[in-house]
Parts: sequence; structure tokens; C-alpha cells
Amino acid sequence: MASSSGTVPSIQKNFKYDVFLSFRGEDTRKTFVDHLYHALHHKGIITYKDDERMEKGRNISDELIRSIEDSKFHIIVFSKNYASSSWCLNELVKIMQCHNTIDQTAYPLFYDVEPTEVRKQSGAVGKAFAKHEKEEAAERWRNALSEAAGLAGWDNLIESSITYRHEAKFIKKIVEDISLKLHSINFSVDENLVGMETRVNDIVSSLETGYEGIQMIGIKGMGGGGKTTLARAIFYHISIFFEGKSFVENVREVSKGSLSGLKELQKHVLSDVLNDPNIDIRNVSDGKNMMKKMMCSRKVLVVLDYVDHIEQLEALAGNPNWFKPGSIIIITTRDEQVLVAHGVHVDNIHNVNLLLDEEALCLFHMHAFKREIPNQMYEELSGKVVRYAAGLPLTIKVLGSFLCGRTKREWENTIERLETIPLKETLEKLELSYVGLEDDLQQIFLDVACILKGERKDEAIRVLESCGFCAEIGLRVLEQRSLITISSDGHLLMHDHIQEMGRNIVRRLHPYEPKRHNRLWIKQEIEDILVNELGTEATRCIKLVDSNLHPAVIMKGLRKMNDLRFIHVNTHFGEVDEADRYLPNTLRSLHWPGYPLECLPNTFQAYRLVDLAMVRSKICQLWKWGEYKVLNKLRFLDLKYSNLRTFDLGMTLQLEMLDLRECNDFLELHMPVTLQKLKFLNLSGSNVSNLNLALTPHLEKLTLSIKDMRHLPNGICMLKHLKYLKLKSCWLLEQLPEDLCRLECLEELHLTDCSVLQDLPNNICMMKRLKYLHLPYIGVKKLPEELGLLEGLKELNIEGACISHLPVSIFQLKGTHNMSLLYPKDPILKEVCNRCFRF
Repeated sequence: MASSSGTVPSIQKNFKYDVFLSFRGEDTRKTFVDHLYHALHHKGIITYKDDERMEKGRNISDELIRSIEDSKFHIIVFSKNYASSSWCLNELVKIMQCHNTIDQTAYPLFYDVEPTEVRKQSGAVGKAFAKHEKEEAAERWRNALSEAAGLAGWDNLIESSITYRHEAKFIKKIVEDISLKLHSINFSVDENLVGMETRVNDIVSSLETGYEGIQMIGIKGMGGGGKTTLARAIFYHISIFFEGKSFVENVREVSKGSLSGLKELQKHVLSDVLNDPNIDIRNVSDGKNMMKKMMCSRKVLVVLDYVDHIEQLEALAGNPNWFKPGSIIIITTRDEQVLVAHGVHVDNIHNVNLLLDEEALCLFHMHAFKREIPNQMYEELSGKVVRYAAGLPLTIKVLGSFLCGRTKREWENTIERLETIPLKETLEKLELSYVGLEDDLQQIFLDVACILKGERKDEAIRVLESCGFCAEIGLRVLEQRSLITISSDGHLLMHDHIQEMGRNIVRRLHPYEPKRHNRLWIKQEIEDILVNELGTEATRCIKLVDSNLHPAVIMKGLRKMNDLRFIHVNTHFGEVDEADRYLPNTLRSLHWPGYPLECLPNTFQAYRLVDLAMVRSKICQLWKWGEYKVLNKLRFLDLKYSNLRTFDLGMTLQLEMLDLRECNDFLELHMPVTLQKLKFLNLSGSNVSNLNLALTPHLEKLTLSIKDMRHLPNGICMLKHLKYLKLKSCWLLEQLPEDLCRLECLEELHLTDCSVLQDLPNNICMMKRLKYLHLPYIGVKKLPEELGLLEGLKELNIEGACISHLPVSIFQLKGTHNMSLLYPKDPILKEVCNRCFRF
């Protein structure tokens, strides 16, 4: 394989033969050497054996010399009479000359003689060599025998010499060793495996050597990402260790839901593993019985490439008891759930990582220039192509092959075209994953590709659920099928080409009529539709960012979009006359950061609205003149950093999330009835004084930052489901109630910058589920002595706090739970903690 670091590999000589056999015919031709030759041949190792390869009528000496020069490895079978033949000794001299080059290697094999007998020409070897003592070449032959006998070979793998009792086992070991060496060579020079060596080694090293059970290995990833290439490389790398092997390509395409297709695949596996092309299978059920009966007697390696349905695995690898212990089944798929459903352990499921930039450049150069180093005038263009491919091997290979031999101008035209017209071959392969989705999953996928890529997962779920989709399950399925990924910080990610494929699906029916697309995301197209009032009922979703359009133009342009369910707009300026204010009543999710008006249009009934987000907006009340509209479907309300002053929760009985953080003018939250579904409430930065949390019995996450708050709100200790509580900058809060310990589900308690707070309740240790206790910049000087009884505590943060003493019980937690303690202010305490805790 070409180096992933971009270095040029050494030039490898091409050999006609893999192995040359040197032997004394009368000793071994019809016995050991014959068995060895056929074993090598059976493994596909091209082997020269003089009575098998020499062409009649040609000079024998010249033929052998050329064959020795044309062989990568030389196996010298030293037997009792080997040294009696001047022919063998001349072969040996030539072999040792070749061995001393960098390309060829000789291996001695001692057949019923000891290595010392060959090295010193003693014993039976000495008797055989005695007749050559007076010949001119004797010294040269002696040196060749001594040098060859000193090489690493096969003298002690079974015993110091071969006996007939060990021949079969010994030959098997020799063939395995040679196969491994040939595999390593071929792997290192195969340009199609650029970037694969590390990936192969990672999976091979994870295999449990000597494991007596059946190992099922899954390789998953997006289409065109290199799953098949990786599986084939692993197959080639380890297949020599198995008694039977089969690589089944494109299971999905061959089966296609057809029983006859599955039957053919079963026949394929059995024919390969049993080396019998005449296998006959009547039906799939018969095939299962035959596989169970015939394969359990041999250790096999089977690769099932591109599986997309559990039925295929049930037909081809239905049960571990079909196979002999030590067998390995490798399955490649785009759908992780297929692997899980078949019982593949999560630790045995490997993701295919896309190529790194250097690896991608190397692979591209191999296809575009047939070498690693490109013409200098193409370096910059090569970089542009690789950036477009974004690490996807399929795209890199297609573009490399297409651009091979073309002029610089043709390269430039191709790259320019790619910016507007997707690469058809890549999109077609990627779309196979989309075609296999259920209808609702297809819609979720298109929403992510066109609108929601890059959004936080929880925000995307709100939008999708607002539009009637089972979002959490849907996103999980898309992730399992390698169509999306979730970043470590919780954002939705999607490979550029998968996104391109999804957007192409939306646009291709009417490529020149954006007004007929069901999703709009291109700024120029959206602005043209809105300015010219070209909207239609076809439009379902709009995402318009960084636009300078006046809100009046936007609202006027929406009037014909009578089936719009989602809109995201972020214009921040402009007043709109009352008559021009408009939003479609069909909206289910409305995101307008920076909304420039003080209220929603009075004509907007919002009877379908589920999700309303107007961050940093000027809105101070939902409707003008205090009009009261019950929003029966509203579940998510996000008005943080807005000018909102008051809100009546009686309008939103289905509300689950209310985020009013940093609404500095917010004074009053009316709670006329119990809100059974409210789970998230953030009022940090507000000045609410009438909060009654007894009316929110299912609250799970609460954040308060009320500077004038002296006591916790009524009912807070009744929140049996509360998991997260954060009190920030509550400067007048002097104490916490003793019954705070009743929050039995609490996992995180944050008391940040509560400088007047002097004590924590002694019974805080009763919060058995507490994992994170953050006390930065609080007035507490001493922690409860029984704090160490919080056995689940993972992190204690006392940054900037005046604490100078920690309970002894805290240090006991370190040894059992690997707890972290962060930022003690006191220098002496900090030194102690440095020795005991992770910082």
C-alpha cells in the first residue's frame, strides 16, 4: 500500500514465480517435495519445480537460472544426498547470489538432516559432498552450503528434523508462512489500498486469536466509504489461516428480496468453502440445513458484503453452530441495526473512517497520475478535488480515473462544474441508502440534508417532532444506517456528499423551478420567490439566513405558501404595518431569531404551532392588545434574550419547555393551573417573584438566577422528577431548606456565585443519585462531614469558594469512584487535592 504519509514507496520488482523449489530429486521428488508443491499450488502460490515447469527442448541450465532469478522466494530442501549433486550445488550458488539482493529471500529446510551437518559438511552431508573435494568449484559450494545453513528457515518448527509423522503439519506451517510473507508484499504495493493498512491492522488486532468460539465482525459506514475494500483486504490478509473461505460480494443486489437470490448466495458460500462447484440446493431452507451440516467440520472465513436485511444473514450465517469453532464471519453494511439484530456484539462493530487529507491525496494521485507524486502544475488542482471529495474513497477514485490524462483546462472545467452539478456516480451509490428507508424516515433525512444539518440534536428533534415525526427514533435509525452522525457536542452532522444527494432528490424533479421544491435553503432562490410573490403550496420548509430582506417583504411573500410547516428566518430590523403582518396558520415550527416586532400578527391563529423560537427578539407579548389565544399544541417555547415582560401559562397547557433566560424585563409568570407536561424551565436573569413550582410536578430541569431571591420558590422540594437544579447569582439567598433532600432524583446541583449562602444542608448526603455538585464562588466555608456518603458523586467543583477544609469521607470516595475535585482556592488544600484527585 502506498504510504499514508505521502512518501514514495520503493519500487518493487515483479516476479514470475512466488517460490522456487531447490531439492535432490532422488530423495524427495515423489514424497515431501511433491506434497509441498501441491500444498503451495492449492493456496494459489505460483511455484517453480523443475519437472513441472521446464519446457522441453530448451537448455536446462539456462531455464533454471532464469527461473531462480524470476522467483521471489527460494526454498532449499536440504536432504542427505543434496550435496552429492553438482547441479543442486550450482543452483544453490545462484540462489545465494539472488538472496543477497534486496528483492529475494532464501529459506533453508532441513529434511532428515541437521543444520550443523549442512553448515560444516559433516555426517551424511559430508559423505555426499566428499566426491567434490577436488573439483574447482568445491570452495564456492562449501561457502554456499555454510551460508544457506545459517539462514533462518524451518529446522525447528516441529522438531530439529522432519519425520514422516510430522510432514503434513510441517508443510501446512511452511505454506502459511510463505502466504503471510506474500500477503504482506502484495498489501504494501496495492495502490487500491491507500489508507487501509492501519484500518486493516486495527481490526485484525482486535480479533481474538485462539478463540474457540465463532467471531462475527461488523464493518459499517456510508456508501462509497471503503467498507468492501477494507473487508477484502482483511479477507486477503487472514484467509490463509482457514480451511475454507468465501467472499460474497453485494449480498443486497444479488438477493433483492428474492428467495432464488438467497439460494444462489448459499450455493456460492458452500461451493467456495467446500471447493466443490457442483453443489445443488433446492431452496433456502434446504440451503440452511446443508450449510449447518457441511460447514461445521472446518474452520472458515466468510465475508458477506453489503448486507441490508436480517433475512440475508439468517440464510447465510443463521446460527453460530453452523460453523466450526475458530471461524470468522465478517459482515459489511450501511445499517448497524442489521448487525445488532443478528447478535453481533457492539465491541465487534467497526466504523469505517473516511480518508485523511494525505491519504486522500495519495489515492487520488494513484488514479489520476498512476503514481504518488503529481505533476507540480496540478498540485493546487489536486487539493481542490480532494477537498470536494471530503475523504470519500469512491469519489476520489471516480474523479481520479476521469481526470487521468486530461489537460489542465479540462481539470479546471471539471472542478468548476462540480460546484454546481453533483458527481452522478457518487450520488447514485449513496442514494441506495435513502431508497431503503421508510417514507417518514426519508422525510426526516431530507429535512436534515436541506435544513437541519449543523443544528443541535435537541433543537432538531423539536423541529421534527413539531412536524409530526418520531424524531428520536428516526435520527437513531439514520445514524445506524450511516446517513448522519452526532458530534461529541451534540450537533447533527452529515457528509457533504450525502447532503448533496439529499438536496439533489429535492431539486431534480423541477431543477429550474425552485417555487415547486418542497424545501428551500438557497438564499438567492428564496429571496426571488418572496420578493416576486411566487410562493406555492408545494413549499413545506424554508431556511433563510443572512438576508437583508425587509420583514414586510418576507411576510407578504409567505401568503401563497398555504402548506408551510417550518420556517427559519433571521432578519433583525424593520417595522411592518398592521395590515401587512402575516404568518401562515399551517406553521408547526417557527424560528425567527431577532424577530423585529413586539408581537405576533393578530391574524396568526397558530392552532398548529408546536415549536416557537424567537431568540434575541423584540417581542414583549405574544399578541397585541393582550388578545388571549389558547395554543393547544405548543410544546416548546424559546424566547431567551427577548423583551418579554409577562406570560400566561394558561394559554399553553401542553408546554414541555419554557426558556426565558436573560429576559431582563420579565416580571410575571402566570400559572393558573397545573402544568403536567412542563419538564424544562429556565428563568435565569429574570425578576419573577410569584413562582409556584408545586404546579409543575414533572419538572426535570430548573435554572433560576434571581438576584433578589431570599428563599427558594414554593414547592421546589416537591419536584420528585427533578434531575438538574441550577441556582446562579442568587446574591440574597442565605440558606437552603432542609427538605431539599426530598429531591431524590437529583443528579446535578449547581450553586453558582451564591456568595451569601453559608451552609449546605447536612442531610444532602441523602441525595443518593447526585453525581455532580458544583459550588463555585459560594460563601460556604465548610462542607457537611457526611458528604462522602454520596457514593455516586463523580465531580465536586469548589472553584473560587472559601472552603479550607474537606471532610475526610471525600478522600475515601477517590479510591472507589475516581471522583474529580475541581479548583480548590485554598493553596494548602489545593496541594493536598493535587495528590489525591484528578484536576
